[in-house]
Amino acid sequence: MEKTRLLSLFRTLNNKENRGMQLFLASPFFNKRSEVSLLFDYLVDTIHTYQLIPTKDKAFKYIVSKQKEHLEYDDQQMRLWMSFLLKAIEKFLLQQKLFVDEVQNKKHLATIYRERNLPKLQERTLKELQSLQGKSTFRNVSYYETNFDIQNEQYYLLTATARMSDLNLQDLSDNLDIIFVAKKLRQFCLALSHQSVYKTSYHFGMLEEILSYVESSELTKIPVVAVYYYAYQTMAEKTESTYFKSFKESITNYGEQFSSEELRDLYILAINYCIKKYNEGERKFLKDQFELYQHGLAKKLLFVNNRLSRFSFRNIATIGIVQKEFEWVDNFIVDYKSKLAKKYQESMVSFCMAQLEYSRKNYDTALQLLQKSEYKDLLLNLAAKTLQLKIFYELQAFDLLIAHLEAMTVFIRRKKVMGYHQTNYLNLIQFTKRLIETNPYDKNALVVLRNEIAATKAVAQKDWLSAIAEAIA
Repeated sequence: MEKTRLLSLFRTLNNKENRGMQLFLASPFFNKRSEVSLLFDYLVDTIHTYQLIPTKDKAFKYIVSKQKEHLEYDDQQMRLWMSFLLKAIEKFLLQQKLFVDEVQNKKHLATIYRERNLPKLQERTLKELQSLQGKSTFRNVSYYETNFDIQNEQYYLLTATARMSDLNLQDLSDNLDIIFVAKKLRQFCLALSHQSVYKTSYHFGMLEEILSYVESSELTKIPVVAVYYYAYQTMAEKTESTYFKSFKESITNYGEQFSSEELRDLYILAINYCIKKYNEGERKFLKDQFELYQHGLAKKLLFVNNRLSRFSFRNIATIGIVQKEFEWVDNFIVDYKSKLAKKYQESMVSFCMAQLEYSRKNYDTALQLLQKSEYKDLLLNLAAKTLQLKIFYELQAFDLLIAHLEAMTVFIRRKKVMGYHQTNYLNLIQFTKRLIETNPYDKNALVVLRNEIAATKAVAQKDWLSAIAEAIA
Protein backbone atom coordinates (compact mmCIF):
# COMPACT_ATOMS: atom_id res chain seq x y z
CA MET A 1 0.00 0.00 0.00
CA GLU A 2 3.01 2.29 0.61
CA LYS A 3 3.47 3.57 -2.96
CA THR A 4 -0.19 3.81 -3.95
CA ARG A 5 -1.94 6.99 -5.10
CA LEU A 6 -4.31 6.62 -2.15
CA LEU A 7 -1.54 6.88 0.45
CA SER A 8 0.21 9.70 -1.41
CA LEU A 9 -2.98 11.77 -1.22
CA PHE A 10 -3.95 10.65 2.28
CA ARG A 11 -0.61 11.74 3.75
CA THR A 12 -1.32 15.34 2.67
CA LEU A 13 -4.48 15.58 4.80
CA ASN A 14 -4.22 17.51 8.06
CA ASN A 15 -6.19 16.80 11.26
CA LYS A 16 -8.98 19.21 10.35
CA GLU A 17 -9.35 17.61 6.92
CA ASN A 18 -9.36 14.13 8.49
CA ARG A 19 -12.31 15.11 10.70
CA GLY A 20 -14.10 16.66 7.75
CA MET A 21 -13.47 13.58 5.66
CA GLN A 22 -14.98 11.32 8.32
CA LEU A 23 -18.15 13.43 8.31
CA PHE A 24 -18.14 13.41 4.51
CA LEU A 25 -17.95 9.60 4.42
CA ALA A 26 -20.67 9.31 7.08
CA SER A 27 -23.14 11.06 4.76
CA PRO A 28 -25.08 8.60 2.57
CA PHE A 29 -25.32 11.37 -0.06
CA PHE A 30 -21.57 11.08 -0.67
CA ASN A 31 -20.82 7.50 0.41
CA LYS A 32 -22.95 4.41 0.72
CA ARG A 33 -20.13 1.92 1.39
CA SER A 34 -19.33 1.31 5.05
CA GLU A 35 -16.08 -0.42 4.01
CA VAL A 36 -14.77 2.87 2.62
CA SER A 37 -15.37 4.64 5.96
CA LEU A 38 -13.68 1.80 7.83
CA LEU A 39 -10.68 1.86 5.50
CA PHE A 40 -10.29 5.59 6.12
CA ASP A 41 -10.49 5.05 9.90
CA TYR A 42 -7.84 2.35 9.61
CA LEU A 43 -5.48 4.70 7.75
CA VAL A 44 -6.00 7.48 10.33
CA ASP A 45 -5.22 5.10 13.21
CA THR A 46 -2.27 3.42 11.53
CA ILE A 47 -0.53 6.45 10.05
CA HIS A 48 -1.46 9.39 12.29
CA THR A 49 -2.04 7.71 15.66
CA TYR A 50 0.49 4.88 15.66
CA GLN A 51 2.79 6.13 12.86
CA LEU A 52 2.96 2.71 11.23
CA ILE A 53 3.04 1.73 7.57
CA PRO A 54 -0.36 0.30 6.56
CA THR A 55 -0.64 -2.92 4.58
CA LYS A 56 -3.49 -4.17 2.44
CA ASP A 57 -3.91 -7.48 4.26
CA LYS A 58 -4.09 -5.82 7.71
CA ALA A 59 -6.49 -3.19 6.36
CA PHE A 60 -8.72 -5.93 4.95
CA LYS A 61 -8.64 -7.82 8.25
CA TYR A 62 -9.57 -4.62 10.14
CA ILE A 63 -12.55 -3.91 7.85
CA VAL A 64 -14.08 -7.41 7.94
CA SER A 65 -13.57 -7.69 11.72
CA LYS A 66 -15.50 -4.44 12.26
CA GLN A 67 -18.29 -5.88 10.12
CA LYS A 68 -18.16 -9.07 12.19
CA GLU A 69 -17.34 -11.17 9.15
CA HIS A 70 -14.74 -13.90 8.69
CA LEU A 71 -13.48 -13.64 5.12
CA GLU A 72 -10.20 -14.65 3.52
CA TYR A 73 -8.09 -11.84 2.10
CA ASP A 74 -9.36 -10.79 -1.35
CA ASP A 75 -6.87 -8.55 -3.17
CA GLN A 76 -9.31 -7.52 -5.90
CA GLN A 77 -11.91 -6.47 -3.34
CA MET A 78 -9.27 -4.58 -1.35
CA ARG A 79 -8.17 -2.71 -4.46
CA LEU A 80 -11.78 -1.74 -5.15
CA TRP A 81 -12.21 -0.30 -1.65
CA MET A 82 -8.97 1.63 -2.03
CA SER A 83 -10.15 3.00 -5.38
CA PHE A 84 -13.49 4.06 -3.90
CA LEU A 85 -11.74 5.82 -1.01
CA LEU A 86 -9.35 7.62 -3.37
CA LYS A 87 -12.28 8.95 -5.39
CA ALA A 88 -14.10 9.96 -2.21
CA ILE A 89 -11.11 11.96 -0.94
CA GLU A 90 -10.82 13.67 -4.34
CA LYS A 91 -14.51 14.63 -4.22
CA PHE A 92 -14.12 15.91 -0.66
CA LEU A 93 -11.17 18.11 -1.61
CA LEU A 94 -13.03 19.46 -4.63
CA GLN A 95 -16.00 20.29 -2.38
CA GLN A 96 -13.68 22.05 0.08
CA LYS A 97 -12.13 24.07 -2.73
CA LEU A 98 -15.55 25.12 -3.98
CA PHE A 99 -16.93 26.02 -0.55
CA VAL A 100 -14.15 28.49 0.29
CA ASP A 101 -14.42 30.35 -3.05
CA GLU A 102 -17.57 32.42 -2.71
CA VAL A 103 -17.01 34.15 -6.04
CA GLN A 104 -16.93 30.85 -7.93
CA ASN A 105 -20.02 29.68 -6.06
CA LYS A 106 -21.96 32.78 -7.07
CA LYS A 107 -20.72 32.49 -10.63
CA HIS A 108 -22.00 28.91 -10.91
CA LEU A 109 -25.26 29.93 -9.23
CA ALA A 110 -25.83 32.69 -11.80
CA THR A 111 -25.37 30.13 -14.58
CA ILE A 112 -27.84 27.76 -12.88
CA TYR A 113 -30.47 30.51 -12.66
CA ARG A 114 -29.94 31.35 -16.34
CA GLU A 115 -30.27 27.70 -17.37
CA ARG A 116 -33.49 27.44 -15.32
CA ASN A 117 -34.87 30.62 -16.90
CA LEU A 118 -34.99 32.63 -13.67
CA PRO A 119 -33.73 36.06 -14.82
CA LYS A 120 -34.63 37.98 -11.65
CA LEU A 121 -32.69 35.56 -9.48
CA GLN A 122 -29.86 35.58 -12.01
CA GLU A 123 -29.72 39.40 -11.97
CA ARG A 124 -29.70 39.50 -8.16
CA THR A 125 -26.89 36.92 -8.02
CA LEU A 126 -24.86 38.87 -10.60
CA LYS A 127 -25.15 42.04 -8.48
CA GLU A 128 -23.92 40.12 -5.43
CA LEU A 129 -21.14 38.67 -7.53
CA GLN A 130 -20.05 42.08 -8.82
CA SER A 131 -20.00 43.37 -5.25
CA LEU A 132 -17.77 40.48 -4.14
CA GLN A 133 -15.50 40.96 -7.14
CA GLY A 134 -15.13 44.66 -6.36
CA LYS A 135 -13.84 43.82 -2.86
CA SER A 136 -11.04 41.62 -4.21
CA THR A 137 -7.51 43.01 -3.84
CA PHE A 138 -6.29 40.88 -6.75
CA ARG A 139 -6.01 42.28 -10.26
CA ASN A 140 -4.28 39.29 -11.83
CA VAL A 141 -5.32 37.22 -14.83
CA SER A 142 -7.75 35.17 -12.71
CA TYR A 143 -9.50 38.40 -11.68
CA TYR A 144 -10.01 39.43 -15.32
CA GLU A 145 -11.13 35.90 -16.26
CA THR A 146 -13.78 36.06 -13.55
CA ASN A 147 -14.74 39.55 -14.77
CA PHE A 148 -15.17 38.14 -18.26
CA ASP A 149 -17.39 35.31 -16.97
CA ILE A 150 -19.52 37.78 -15.00
CA GLN A 151 -19.88 40.05 -18.01
CA ASN A 152 -20.69 37.04 -20.18
CA GLU A 153 -23.55 36.11 -17.84
CA GLN A 154 -24.60 39.76 -17.87
CA TYR A 155 -24.67 39.65 -21.68
CA TYR A 156 -26.94 36.56 -21.65
CA LEU A 157 -29.23 38.29 -19.15
CA LEU A 158 -29.47 41.44 -21.28
CA THR A 159 -30.27 39.47 -24.44
CA ALA A 160 -32.83 37.30 -22.61
CA THR A 161 -34.62 40.36 -21.24
CA ALA A 162 -34.49 42.20 -24.59
CA ARG A 163 -32.36 45.07 -23.24
CA MET A 164 -30.34 45.15 -26.44
CA SER A 165 -29.28 48.80 -26.13
CA ASP A 166 -27.37 47.98 -22.93
CA LEU A 167 -25.23 45.18 -24.36
CA ASN A 168 -21.77 45.11 -22.77
CA LEU A 169 -19.82 43.88 -25.78
CA GLN A 170 -17.07 46.49 -25.36
CA ASP A 171 -16.41 45.42 -21.76
CA LEU A 172 -16.25 41.80 -22.89
CA SER A 173 -13.79 42.68 -25.64
CA ASP A 174 -11.57 44.79 -23.35
CA ASN A 175 -11.41 42.07 -20.71
CA LEU A 176 -10.59 39.45 -23.32
CA ASP A 177 -7.71 41.60 -24.60
CA ILE A 178 -6.24 41.91 -21.11
CA ILE A 179 -6.56 38.16 -20.44
CA PHE A 180 -5.04 37.13 -23.76
CA VAL A 181 -2.17 39.64 -23.75
CA ALA A 182 -1.23 39.03 -20.10
CA LYS A 183 -1.29 35.26 -20.55
CA LYS A 184 0.80 35.39 -23.70
CA LEU A 185 3.36 37.74 -22.13
CA ARG A 186 3.62 35.45 -19.10
CA GLN A 187 4.16 32.49 -21.42
CA PHE A 188 6.87 34.41 -23.30
CA CYS A 189 8.65 35.02 -19.96
CA LEU A 190 8.47 31.36 -18.94
CA ALA A 191 9.71 30.19 -22.34
CA LEU A 192 12.54 32.72 -22.41
CA SER A 193 13.62 31.71 -18.89
CA HIS A 194 13.62 28.01 -19.74
CA GLN A 195 15.32 28.67 -23.07
CA SER A 196 18.20 30.53 -21.43
CA VAL A 197 18.94 27.71 -18.96
CA TYR A 198 18.33 24.59 -21.03
CA LYS A 199 19.33 25.90 -24.48
CA THR A 200 15.93 24.99 -25.84
CA SER A 201 14.51 26.91 -28.79
CA TYR A 202 10.89 28.11 -28.76
CA HIS A 203 8.79 29.78 -31.44
CA PHE A 204 7.27 32.92 -29.92
CA GLY A 205 4.05 33.19 -31.90
CA MET A 206 2.59 36.70 -32.26
CA LEU A 207 5.39 38.17 -30.12
CA GLU A 208 6.03 41.33 -32.11
CA GLU A 209 2.32 41.92 -32.71
CA ILE A 210 1.53 41.67 -28.98
CA LEU A 211 4.45 43.90 -27.93
CA SER A 212 3.42 46.47 -30.52
CA TYR A 213 -0.23 46.30 -29.42
CA VAL A 214 0.68 46.79 -25.75
CA GLU A 215 2.74 49.87 -26.58
CA SER A 216 0.20 51.43 -28.93
CA SER A 217 -2.89 50.74 -26.79
CA GLU A 218 -1.34 51.92 -23.49
CA LEU A 219 -2.07 48.56 -21.89
CA THR A 220 0.96 49.11 -19.64
CA LYS A 221 -1.45 51.13 -17.48
CA ILE A 222 -2.99 47.76 -16.52
CA PRO A 223 -0.70 46.26 -13.82
CA VAL A 224 -1.11 42.61 -14.85
CA VAL A 225 -0.05 43.50 -18.41
CA ALA A 226 2.68 45.93 -17.32
CA VAL A 227 4.37 43.42 -15.01
CA TYR A 228 4.73 40.73 -17.67
CA TYR A 229 5.52 43.23 -20.43
CA TYR A 230 8.43 44.70 -18.44
CA ALA A 231 9.48 41.22 -17.32
CA TYR A 232 9.72 40.03 -20.92
CA GLN A 233 11.57 43.14 -22.14
CA THR A 234 13.99 42.81 -19.22
CA MET A 235 14.73 39.17 -19.96
CA ALA A 236 15.06 39.89 -23.67
CA GLU A 237 17.63 42.54 -22.63
CA LYS A 238 16.34 45.42 -24.72
CA THR A 239 17.77 48.58 -23.08
CA GLU A 240 17.71 46.52 -19.90
CA SER A 241 18.35 49.32 -17.39
CA THR A 242 15.06 51.04 -18.31
CA TYR A 243 12.96 47.89 -18.48
CA PHE A 244 14.45 46.23 -15.40
CA LYS A 245 13.80 49.35 -13.34
CA SER A 246 10.16 49.34 -14.49
CA PHE A 247 9.87 45.60 -13.85
CA LYS A 248 11.26 45.90 -10.32
CA GLU A 249 9.01 48.89 -9.55
CA SER A 250 5.93 47.13 -10.91
CA ILE A 251 6.31 44.00 -8.76
CA THR A 252 7.07 46.17 -5.73
CA ASN A 253 4.17 48.58 -6.29
CA TYR A 254 1.55 46.12 -7.60
CA GLY A 255 2.57 43.01 -5.68
CA GLU A 256 -0.63 42.93 -3.60
CA GLN A 257 -2.64 42.48 -6.80
CA PHE A 258 -1.14 39.02 -7.45
CA SER A 259 -1.41 35.72 -5.63
CA SER A 260 1.58 34.66 -3.52
CA GLU A 261 2.49 31.95 -6.03
CA GLU A 262 2.43 34.36 -8.99
CA LEU A 263 4.37 37.04 -7.12
CA ARG A 264 6.98 34.49 -6.02
CA ASP A 265 7.57 33.51 -9.67
CA LEU A 266 7.97 37.18 -10.61
CA TYR A 267 10.48 37.80 -7.81
CA ILE A 268 12.46 34.72 -8.83
CA LEU A 269 12.57 35.99 -12.44
CA ALA A 270 13.89 39.35 -11.23
CA ILE A 271 16.42 37.80 -8.82
CA ASN A 272 17.73 35.37 -11.45
CA TYR A 273 18.16 38.27 -13.88
CA CYS A 274 20.21 40.16 -11.27
CA ILE A 275 22.37 37.05 -10.68
CA LYS A 276 22.96 36.72 -14.42
CA LYS A 277 23.97 40.38 -14.82
CA TYR A 278 26.23 40.28 -11.75
CA ASN A 279 27.95 37.15 -13.10
CA GLU A 280 28.56 39.09 -16.31
CA GLY A 281 30.43 41.70 -14.28
CA GLU A 282 27.71 44.31 -13.68
CA ARG A 283 28.06 44.83 -9.93
CA LYS A 284 25.30 47.44 -9.71
CA PHE A 285 22.72 44.63 -9.88
CA LEU A 286 23.89 43.24 -6.54
CA LYS A 287 22.08 46.03 -4.68
CA ASP A 288 18.87 45.33 -6.64
CA GLN A 289 19.17 41.62 -5.89
CA PHE A 290 19.62 42.30 -2.17
CA GLU A 291 16.56 44.58 -2.10
CA LEU A 292 14.48 41.95 -3.93
CA TYR A 293 15.54 39.32 -1.41
CA GLN A 294 14.62 41.67 1.46
CA HIS A 295 11.19 42.38 -0.02
CA GLY A 296 10.69 38.69 -0.79
CA LEU A 297 11.44 37.75 2.82
CA ALA A 298 9.16 40.47 4.18
CA LYS A 299 6.32 39.29 1.95
CA LYS A 300 7.09 35.59 2.74
CA LEU A 301 7.48 34.85 -0.97
CA LEU A 302 10.75 32.91 -0.82
CA PHE A 303 9.40 29.98 1.16
CA VAL A 304 8.20 26.66 -0.27
CA ASN A 305 6.14 24.64 2.23
CA ASN A 306 7.30 27.14 4.87
CA ARG A 307 10.95 26.28 4.10
CA LEU A 308 13.72 28.50 2.77
CA SER A 309 16.09 26.64 0.45
CA ARG A 310 19.70 26.40 1.56
CA PHE A 311 20.74 28.05 -1.71
CA SER A 312 18.55 31.11 -1.11
CA PHE A 313 19.69 31.25 2.54
CA ARG A 314 23.35 31.29 1.54
CA ASN A 315 22.81 33.76 -1.33
CA ILE A 316 20.95 36.20 0.91
CA ALA A 317 23.61 36.05 3.64
CA THR A 318 26.47 36.36 1.12
CA ILE A 319 24.94 39.35 -0.68
CA GLY A 320 24.19 41.08 2.61
CA ILE A 321 27.83 40.61 3.64
CA VAL A 322 29.09 42.01 0.33
CA GLN A 323 26.78 44.98 0.87
CA LYS A 324 28.37 45.34 4.34
CA GLU A 325 24.96 44.96 6.00
CA PHE A 326 26.57 42.98 8.81
CA GLU A 327 23.99 43.60 11.52
CA TRP A 328 21.15 42.78 9.10
CA VAL A 329 22.86 39.51 8.10
CA ASP A 330 23.42 38.59 11.75
CA ASN A 331 19.70 39.06 12.44
CA PHE A 332 18.76 37.22 9.25
CA ILE A 333 20.76 34.11 10.19
CA VAL A 334 19.22 34.02 13.68
CA ASP A 335 15.66 34.74 12.51
CA TYR A 336 15.54 32.39 9.54
CA LYS A 337 17.75 29.42 10.47
CA SER A 338 14.63 27.52 11.63
CA LYS A 339 13.23 27.87 8.09
CA LEU A 340 16.01 25.65 6.74
CA ALA A 341 15.46 21.91 6.51
CA LYS A 342 16.90 20.40 9.71
CA LYS A 343 19.61 18.44 7.91
CA TYR A 344 21.08 21.68 6.51
CA GLN A 345 20.68 23.97 9.52
CA GLU A 346 23.99 23.32 11.30
CA SER A 347 26.25 23.38 8.24
CA MET A 348 24.59 26.37 6.55
CA VAL A 349 24.37 28.49 9.70
CA SER A 350 27.99 27.79 10.72
CA PHE A 351 29.24 28.60 7.20
CA CYS A 352 27.26 31.85 6.88
CA MET A 353 28.30 32.95 10.37
CA ALA A 354 31.92 32.16 9.45
CA GLN A 355 31.59 34.34 6.34
CA LEU A 356 30.17 37.12 8.49
CA GLU A 357 32.95 36.91 11.09
CA TYR A 358 35.58 36.82 8.33
CA SER A 359 34.16 40.04 6.89
CA ARG A 360 34.32 41.57 10.37
CA LYS A 361 37.98 40.48 10.48
CA ASN A 362 37.30 38.11 13.40
CA TYR A 363 39.44 35.41 11.77
CA ASP A 364 39.87 33.10 14.76
CA THR A 365 36.11 33.05 15.39
CA ALA A 366 35.50 32.35 11.70
CA LEU A 367 37.90 29.38 11.79
CA GLN A 368 36.19 27.96 14.88
CA LEU A 369 32.81 28.19 13.16
CA LEU A 370 34.13 26.40 10.06
CA GLN A 371 35.50 23.58 12.20
CA LYS A 372 32.19 23.27 14.05
CA SER A 373 30.34 21.49 11.25
CA GLU A 374 30.84 18.81 8.61
CA TYR A 375 30.09 20.06 5.11
CA LYS A 376 28.66 17.12 3.18
CA ASP A 377 27.50 19.16 0.19
CA LEU A 378 30.41 19.23 -2.27
CA LEU A 379 30.16 22.88 -3.33
CA LEU A 380 29.55 24.08 0.22
CA ASN A 381 32.59 22.05 1.29
CA LEU A 382 34.66 23.80 -1.37
CA ALA A 383 33.31 27.18 -0.28
CA ALA A 384 34.28 26.40 3.33
CA LYS A 385 37.79 25.33 2.25
CA THR A 386 38.10 28.53 0.21
CA LEU A 387 37.12 30.62 3.23
CA GLN A 388 39.77 28.80 5.29
CA LEU A 389 42.29 29.59 2.54
CA LYS A 390 41.51 33.30 2.77
CA ILE A 391 41.67 33.30 6.58
CA PHE A 392 45.10 31.60 6.59
CA TYR A 393 46.33 34.22 4.11
CA GLU A 394 44.94 37.12 6.14
CA LEU A 395 46.58 35.68 9.29
CA GLN A 396 49.87 35.30 7.36
CA ALA A 397 49.86 31.64 8.47
CA PHE A 398 51.69 30.59 5.30
CA ASP A 399 52.83 27.14 6.50
CA LEU A 400 49.23 26.24 7.30
CA LEU A 401 48.11 27.81 4.03
CA ILE A 402 50.54 25.79 1.89
CA ALA A 403 49.47 22.55 3.56
CA HIS A 404 45.82 23.56 3.11
CA LEU A 405 46.34 24.30 -0.61
CA GLU A 406 47.91 20.87 -1.16
CA ALA A 407 45.07 19.13 0.69
CA MET A 408 42.51 21.16 -1.25
CA THR A 409 44.11 20.14 -4.58
CA VAL A 410 43.96 16.47 -3.62
CA PHE A 411 40.33 16.89 -2.52
CA ILE A 412 39.32 18.49 -5.83
CA ARG A 413 41.01 15.84 -7.96
CA ARG A 414 39.83 12.93 -5.80
CA LYS A 415 36.22 14.15 -5.73
CA LYS A 416 36.30 14.83 -9.47
CA VAL A 417 34.67 18.22 -8.98
CA MET A 418 32.33 18.81 -11.89
CA GLY A 419 32.95 20.95 -14.96
CA TYR A 420 34.06 24.54 -14.66
CA HIS A 421 34.15 24.38 -10.84
CA GLN A 422 37.31 22.27 -11.01
CA THR A 423 39.08 24.79 -13.25
CA ASN A 424 37.91 27.74 -11.13
CA TYR A 425 39.19 26.29 -7.86
CA LEU A 426 42.45 24.90 -9.25
CA ASN A 427 43.22 28.33 -10.72
CA LEU A 428 42.48 29.89 -7.32
CA ILE A 429 44.96 27.50 -5.71
CA GLN A 430 47.68 28.19 -8.28
CA PHE A 431 47.31 31.98 -8.07
CA THR A 432 47.33 31.84 -4.25
CA LYS A 433 50.56 29.81 -4.33
CA ARG A 434 52.13 32.39 -6.65
CA LEU A 435 51.04 35.23 -4.37
CA ILE A 436 52.90 33.52 -1.52
CA GLU A 437 55.97 32.59 -3.56
CA THR A 438 56.48 35.84 -5.52
CA ASN A 439 59.09 38.15 -4.07
CA PRO A 440 57.15 41.14 -2.64
CA TYR A 441 60.00 43.44 -3.79
CA ASP A 442 59.85 42.23 -7.41
CA LYS A 443 57.34 44.76 -8.69
CA ASN A 444 57.53 43.56 -12.29
CA ALA A 445 56.66 40.01 -11.28
CA LEU A 446 53.76 41.27 -9.15
CA VAL A 447 52.39 43.35 -12.01
CA VAL A 448 52.60 40.33 -14.34
CA LEU A 449 50.76 38.21 -11.76
CA ARG A 450 48.08 40.89 -11.28
CA ASN A 451 47.54 41.09 -15.04
CA GLU A 452 47.31 37.31 -15.36
CA ILE A 453 44.63 37.19 -12.65
CA ALA A 454 42.70 39.95 -14.42
CA ALA A 455 42.94 38.14 -17.77
CA THR A 456 41.85 34.74 -16.43
CA LYS A 457 38.10 34.28 -16.67
CA ALA A 458 37.79 30.90 -14.95
CA VAL A 459 38.98 31.57 -11.41
CA ALA A 460 37.15 31.42 -8.09
CA GLN A 461 37.42 34.43 -5.74
CA LYS A 462 38.80 36.59 -8.56
CA ASP A 463 37.91 39.86 -6.78
CA TRP A 464 39.77 38.76 -3.64
CA LEU A 465 42.85 37.65 -5.62
CA SER A 466 42.86 40.91 -7.60
CA ALA A 467 42.59 42.98 -4.43
CA ILE A 468 45.50 41.10 -2.82
CA ALA A 469 47.65 41.43 -5.94
CA GLU A 470 46.83 45.13 -6.22
CA ALA A 471 47.70 45.72 -2.57
CA ILE A 472 51.16 44.16 -2.75
CA ALA A 473 52.09 45.23 -6.32
